[in-house]
Amino acid sequence: MIRIGVDFGGTKIEAAALDADGRFLARVRASSPRSYEAGLLAVRDLVAEAERQAGVTGASVGVGGPGSPSPITGLMRNANSTQLNGHPFPADLARVLERPVRYANDANCLALSEATDGAGAGHQVVLAVILGTGCGAGVTVGGRILEGRNAIAGEWGHMPLPWPTAQEHPGPECWCGRRNCLELWISGTGLARDHGERLTAEAVVSAARSGEAGAKAALDRYVDRLARGLAVVGGVLDPDVIVLGGGMSNVDELYERLPGAITPLVFSDIFTTPVRRAEHGDSSGVRGAAWLWPLSP
Repeated sequence: MIRIGVDFGGTKIEAAALDADGRFLARVRASSPRSYEAGLLAVRDLVAEAERQAGVTGASVGVGGPGSPSPITGLMRNANSTQLNGHPFPADLARVLERPVRYANDANCLALSEATDGAGAGHQVVLAVILGTGCGAGVTVGGRILEGRNAIAGEWGHMPLPWPTAQEHPGPECWCGRRNCLELWISGTGLARDHGERLTAEAVVSAARSGEAGAKAALDRYVDRLARGLAVVGGVLDPDVIVLGGGMSNVDELYERLPGAITPLVFSDIFTTPVRRAEHGDSSGVRGAAWLWPLSP
């Protein structure tokens, strides 16, 4: 059985065809359009090309992307690709693709991919965190996505930064309309903003490794803030493993420093939950989207 997974991101859209063993038969990408209708057509064309390369037609399609559809109205909400909000995105995808489509939040797709055969395989409760342009989280329990009654489980990026210091309060305004959202601090964008210079997050990390004092201080603050956020979620879920994805997951220092930074913040005498890098890297999104359909028809 060949399945198509689509990762609908803010800068790129990727479609991939996978066989039943998770092997890639095709991977195609395009830049993300700014308009809603153009985005629908881009997904349609990428799916068609992935099917052409894989030599199939009518494959099942799963799509991972920002936000989630309301269980009541079917309209998208909470997407940082704001052109999706207020539209019946999954239903419109099914219309343009002329087949059923399963849709899930991109962080849920990361969690599902890594719980299936990645860094969280074999674990009962997996917390998967995306640290990229924004941030989000997904949870799987027993290898199944935990969506929650209101389909908002894992919306970690828009809880407030825990235990803010005087310098962090009241915090910057978020695109969601609130202040001091965690996403503003622990995304790659947040690290770059906190450093205060015109550098990318990658450049800030590189400068910190070179000994530049301002960059080292910014990276220290980043680790502390990320630890605070993970400690709060850890106290609620007590996951078996925490998996990091997104661009900031490539920062080796996080795996060295986070366990020690989280432990004193958790309401426990121990915190042995491992923090691991996503094994599937930038392919986790399309893999998880493809796994939204069961292995058997």
